[in-house]
Amino acid sequence: MSLQCCFGGTTIQTLKLASIPSRMYSSSSLRSSTAISRRLTLFKTLTVTLSRNSIHRFPFFIRALSSAAAAPQPVVDSPATASVDYFVKPQWKAAIDFKSILENKTAAAANLNNRNSNANLELVIELYERLLELQKEVEELRYERNTVANKMKGKVEPLERQRLIEEGKSLKEKLLTLEEDLVKLTDALQREAQCIPNMTHPDVPIGGEDSSTIRNMVGAPHEFTFPIKDHVQLGKELDLFDFDAAAEVSGSKFYYLKNEAVLLEMGLINWTLSEVMKRGFIPLTTPEIARSLVVEKCGFQPRGDNTQVYSIEGTDQCLIGTAEIPVGGIHMDSILADSSLPLKYVAYSHCFRTEAGAAGAATRGLYRVHQFSKVEMFILCRPEESNAYHEELIAIEEDLFSKLGLHFKTLDMATGDLGAPAYRKYDVEAWMPGLGRYGEISSASNCTDYQSRRLGIRFRPESTNPTNTKKSKSRNVNPPEFVHTLNATACAVPRMIVCLLENYQQEDGSVVIPEPLRPFMGGIQVITPKLK
Repeated sequence: MSLQCCFGGTTIQTLKLASIPSRMYSSSSLRSSTAISRRLTLFKTLTVTLSRNSIHRFPFFIRALSSAAAAPQPVVDSPATASVDYFVKPQWKAAIDFKSILENKTAAAANLNNRNSNANLELVIELYERLLELQKEVEELRYERNTVANKMKGKVEPLERQRLIEEGKSLKEKLLTLEEDLVKLTDALQREAQCIPNMTHPDVPIGGEDSSTIRNMVGAPHEFTFPIKDHVQLGKELDLFDFDAAAEVSGSKFYYLKNEAVLLEMGLINWTLSEVMKRGFIPLTTPEIARSLVVEKCGFQPRGDNTQVYSIEGTDQCLIGTAEIPVGGIHMDSILADSSLPLKYVAYSHCFRTEAGAAGAATRGLYRVHQFSKVEMFILCRPEESNAYHEELIAIEEDLFSKLGLHFKTLDMATGDLGAPAYRKYDVEAWMPGLGRYGEISSASNCTDYQSRRLGIRFRPESTNPTNTKKSKSRNVNPPEFVHTLNATACAVPRMIVCLLENYQQEDGSVVIPEPLRPFMGGIQVITPKLK
């Protein structure tokens, strides 16, 4: 049977469901009639679910979608099936807390509803419960196999030894079959469970973007006694941008910065880095290409019709849309020392976004572009500290924008506007007089352990046992826990340039440079029109 489906936003692909292999009906591979019923029910549930529940998010049997996928392995098919089908395992597994999901099913369901998520919680729970049953059956069979093996270690009559050998072979065949089922069911559960978003902070407003609440308002709009211009007109008259040439060279939504605009970008970056480093952040420059699996582990969909991620054809790599991705990957699959936390990074990078679907006057000029420079803050910390560090990040952002003299508001974003990784997110929207509206210039998100469970980043809490003996230390070593991760934008250059040009424009067409930036721009105080 063939079905048309889309996985994780990917381009439409053809999906083929494999028929149940004929060996599943052989007596040598099944323990009892009950096992036959269970196995048939398992495969029927998994295949029927594809047509019943969000087929695009559940590729149990699927052809490889990209070069990043694992090499496909053929499934042994029944003689009645002519085509060759493939089973592709997930490339990575998230350490999802299924027990917590099961124990908090009502809260998890409400969270999905509040976030307008189409993740299938009922299916996840059903698959998890089936997985527990199958794991128990596998363990029982392993115990029987080991029991038979132990019986053969002593003196055994020849006939009895031959019987034990035959029984051992039979148990081995049964175990191999069940273990294959276990792998497939585990992978199916992972595929579906990875669609479930993070839980939400209890104080987050419920609803769409319009339900977001204002938590802070800083400053007031600049008052102008002359007709104001937007940044596109100002940039043209001051010879700061060239959108036309960039469109010819690279396409729409690209740009050249010229003259003082170049110094303004460099000044913003260096000033921001210096300010954030004063607060104990480690500066980084990052790779601007990341493997698709790292992008996925950070909670982004690297391939699809409406993705914001540029994927590099013929590779398993993507251009980063934020430094959050490569910074998150630095400590992937590692256990950090408790004493090293918190780890605070401030990273400079170029960012690349497809801006799929973005159009209209509100996105013209520098407001929404495909490539831009950005300074990003990223923190890894102990779980009990993440709420406090979230407040620290938004305080840093507000301090930076206040020093630049901007009028802005900070929003506590509603559930419907949260990305999958975010437990809570604050957005900063600054007044842009030329555009005549507020525009987002920054955000700060607490992702709790959503990303660390996928990236495999843990820490080992220090033991509180005062005993110094080696014996007691070995017995009281604390198990590793997942860190919490947070990210926040310190400076997205193009939108900061929009704000500064439009808010600091003068009647004579010049633009005043805010005082904090002047030392980082060679002392330039004003950008003036060029003589023609």
